[in-house]
Amino acid sequence: MDFAFTEEQEELRATARDFLVAHSSSEQVRTAMQSELGYDPQVWKQIGAELGWPSVIIPEEFGGLGLGYVELIALLELMGSALLCAPFFSSVCLAANALLVGGSEEQKKEYLPGIAEGQTRATLAFTEANGRWDASGIEASARREGGDYVLSGKKSFVLDGHCADLLVVAARREGTTGEAGISLFALPAAARGVERRALPTMDQTRRLAEIELRDVRVPGSALMGQEGEGWGALSKTLSLAAIALSAEQVGGAQRCLDMSVEYAKQRVQFGRPIGSFQAIKHKCADMLVQVESARSASYYAGCVAAEDGVELPLLASLAKAYCSDAYFDCAANAIQIHGGVGFTWEYDVHLYFKRAKSSESFLGDGAYHREQVARGIGL
Repeated sequence: MDFAFTEEQEELRATARDFLVAHSSSEQVRTAMQSELGYDPQVWKQIGAELGWPSVIIPEEFGGLGLGYVELIALLELMGSALLCAPFFSSVCLAANALLVGGSEEQKKEYLPGIAEGQTRATLAFTEANGRWDASGIEASARREGGDYVLSGKKSFVLDGHCADLLVVAARREGTTGEAGISLFALPAAARGVERRALPTMDQTRRLAEIELRDVRVPGSALMGQEGEGWGALSKTLSLAAIALSAEQVGGAQRCLDMSVEYAKQRVQFGRPIGSFQAIKHKCADMLVQVESARSASYYAGCVAAEDGVELPLLASLAKAYCSDAYFDCAANAIQIHGGVGFTWEYDVHLYFKRAKSSESFLGDGAYHREQVARGIGL
């Protein structure tokens, strides 16, 4: 398997790098994360209408570019490095993947073109207050009433749920447990009975929301796939999202290393740059090993996702577990190398530390995914 990017993929990355330098600088990230939406609508419009990033993995028949998962992780690595504030991950890596995996042809034709153009902001409402990432964590109910479904319950930690136009909601048939009885529904966020509330977050660059479903009535056409058999599609969607997040974590970890090396060359102590001291050299060397190892894990998982390989769930958990640990360790070491200024507002290191911690928990922490790997190999 060739892990080198093609010439076209390198051109895509070069264009993305230039755009992020111009539109996701430290000042622009801080302005966006303090805004009401949590992102700059004009930047998001450019990302969708001019660059076409939301359309990367969407097939051409549904208005996309029809590229693959390798191109997606190539972009996400750079987005993670720049701490891009945008509803990209929620719309593409969560909602679009859910529609591609579990949606009907009619649902794909209805929703994917809008996501591809950046016109439709979408997300996946899956987790609840219990904080579980497995099937048993789904407690919201879906009951059949004639040709409609009525959804009830409360979803927590919904990425970009405060501004999404489309919700893909996971709910279960009353009386069922575990993986049985789970269904996915695609519904407008403005539907009657849907109440949304933005949640306070440690990582201000990534917004989460609580969504309450108060007897929300949706037509039968909102059901994705077969009733009660949605866990397979949801599980695959979460595996694909975990691989996407691992690429983002690689980019963040690389940026932590770059900032640390740059600071170590400039900061003078005892008459010489602190980068000349062995303790700092060792920290930077350890960070480099972690970054490169994380990149290998993420790229390999991305290649398997592009080929829709049978190892997808296993490699998704491997990549997510390792990249979560690597990013957080690199961010923590970056703060140590910067010393007392590392957690001051003026420097960006604390922003990456907070993103590293939130990303570690999002979609399941390292312990959860290592348990998934252990089960997958029969331990």
